[in-house]
Amino acid sequence: MAKIAYILLCHKDPDAVIKQAERLTAAGDYMTIHFDANADTAHFKQIKTALNDNPSVTFAHRRIRCGWGEWSLVQATLYAVEAAVDAFPRATHFYMLSGDCMAIKTAEYVHSFLDDNDADFIESFDYFESDWIKTGFKEERLVYRHFFNERTQKKRFYASFQLQRRLGLTRKIPADIDMMIGSQWWCLRRRTIEWVLNFTRERRDVMRFFRGTWVPDETFFQTVVRHVVPENEIRSRTLTFLLFSDYGMPVTFYDDHYDLLLSQDFLFARKISPEAIDLKRRLGLLYAAQNVHFQISNEGASLFKFLTGRGRIGRRFATRFWETESTLGRNRELLIIICKKWHVAKRMLERIRQMTNVPTIEYLFNEEHSPLPDLGGIQTTLEKRTRHRRALMRMLFDYYGTDRLIVCMDPGNIDLLQDFAEDRSITRMLEINCNFTKDYLVGHAMRVGLAGEQTGAETIERLLPTIRNDIVFESDRIRDADFEHLDRIEESADLEQNTRALARFLSVPEDKAREIAEVDYLFAD
Repeated sequence: MAKIAYILLCHKDPDAVIKQAERLTAAGDYMTIHFDANADTAHFKQIKTALNDNPSVTFAHRRIRCGWGEWSLVQATLYAVEAAVDAFPRATHFYMLSGDCMAIKTAEYVHSFLDDNDADFIESFDYFESDWIKTGFKEERLVYRHFFNERTQKKRFYASFQLQRRLGLTRKIPADIDMMIGSQWWCLRRRTIEWVLNFTRERRDVMRFFRGTWVPDETFFQTVVRHVVPENEIRSRTLTFLLFSDYGMPVTFYDDHYDLLLSQDFLFARKISPEAIDLKRRLGLLYAAQNVHFQISNEGASLFKFLTGRGRIGRRFATRFWETESTLGRNRELLIIICKKWHVAKRMLERIRQMTNVPTIEYLFNEEHSPLPDLGGIQTTLEKRTRHRRALMRMLFDYYGTDRLIVCMDPGNIDLLQDFAEDRSITRMLEINCNFTKDYLVGHAMRVGLAGEQTGAETIERLLPTIRNDIVFESDRIRDADFEHLDRIEESADLEQNTRALARFLSVPEDKAREIAEVDYLFAD
């Protein structure tokens, strides 16, 4: 059975460190602790005293002062790893943790998972080809030497960088090394750890190179593991669940995140808030439990993106992301059917096509595989369609040889709706408002990745009001936009009301509009 040596880097909260060590070693595993030399000496003594009699706990051979982005973080890790290798010969795996991490599965589950997966788990993406670095330095992290800490010695950091750049003092990456990047939270097999330590002793040139890089904790192990281990034995993922905000800051978890954390396909989570007392208590009890079944739905990342996205509505920090295109044509008429239930809009579209022969296109800005003619590549991806929206629409008018075109859009496409409404062409809109049952909302959550087949009922119940309110909010934004030519069909309205709205939208006689509107299966789920 797998026996884990946890590598714990920490700098605060000695009580939490002690509890974490006692909890993890009680399950038969080990722990090596590096407590930052910048931290309170009294706190380190408290930890040493509390764990001194625990044979499954040891400490790094040497404590050093750690700084964010510095080589010191890697060096502290290596000191702790070396101590763990020496102290725990029976350890089969080495798992990197911080003081803010906690297990979100039972010890039984963790050991079984590692027994069933003979591989190294470490994010290891191509440094130059991946988009792992979102902002700031990229190549500059490597080709320049970084002597100062950007957070504590900002002026010296940037003065040194600018001087090297002006003088052209760049350096080369070691020729036989492919640079990789990823999260510092890894789980490696003992054989891999031993190979990495041998590498550090044999390749002094590579060690010198990494000591001068910026943020090496995101590149050192990620690169060296890829160098010493066959690619088919590496799983380029972390086993620690963590999320980052748009500003690169780790998301903190609180007491009400318990069910969410347990449903993720990870073994640990970071960061747990120091104030999340009940969450820590429940996770601590969970780790020691037996025969617990976990329903893995893994919707955490998509749910976070969805919920934070709602908070950004109405706030813009840059110009619109699409390119400003010329008009669609002053005499052209673009008709847009807006509906959250896509199948309802498609039924309406098909009925209109049968009755009017006006060219129609389904959700071209929402569905990648929406049928479109070959327009020279502009139609190939949703990103291209959205960015070149007016050019795309002009080409569609030209392709069909028409001055009238009907398309479907989701109510969430408010930016597209506003953009087309501002064009010199005539833009008419028909919003179809539907009733939303609980079953539909659950299905919608699954279709967009906010929930899965294994998502717990309690999580679903908490999620549904947010989804329902989001749908209402999208409709309210359309009303508030005060579009000039906007009509509305309601599922709850009578046939005559919907007929009049449809006649205005299509500019057809009411008897023809009635034939379209009276289709009896329009709103069926």
